[in-house]
Amino acid sequence: MPDRFVQPPFNSYDGKTNPIEHVSHYIQMMSLHTHNDALMCKVFPSSLGPTALRWFNGLRKGSIHNFAKLIQEFGIQFVTCSWEPQSVDALLSMKIRVGETLHSYAARYWELYNEIDGGNEKIAASTFRMGLLEDSGLRESLTKKPPEDMRQLMRRIKEYKELEDD
Repeated sequence: MPDRFVQPPFNSYDGKTNPIEHVSHYIQMMSLHTHNDALMCKVFPSSLGPTALRWFNGLRKGSIHNFAKLIQEFGIQFVTCSWEPQSVDALLSMKIRVGETLHSYAARYWELYNEIDGGNEKIAASTFRMGLLEDSGLRESLTKKPPEDMRQLMRRIKEYKELEDD
């Protein structure tokens, strides 16, 4: 290890989440040392949880020659955990649940919206409106004056959440 090297705090990879995101996080945390291939390889196991660490420890000695190869093998091993983007259609099934607050519905909606690959903002705003109860004041407002973009939609939701909280 280089003098004065301080290992950054890593999210421990559990073998169940997206390996690409883990590698991206690892590289970001090690950004000052990406030029040092040996160090990148040496520190990588400390970012792994028990399942992934067992995989790492099972690698054949001498089979990894550089960080790129290590990451390639890591991706191959945990490929089934890769994230698949949702389509805009997934938003069509979003509905506010009986007794659910606007705050909770909006949080679920934004979580799904952020998983959409290249989502169309107008469709996304429309599907949010359709998921609200028919007698909702926010639904009526969004119908009468549809938002022009996601910022406008979020601003209107915030206004109605504040009314709901009062």
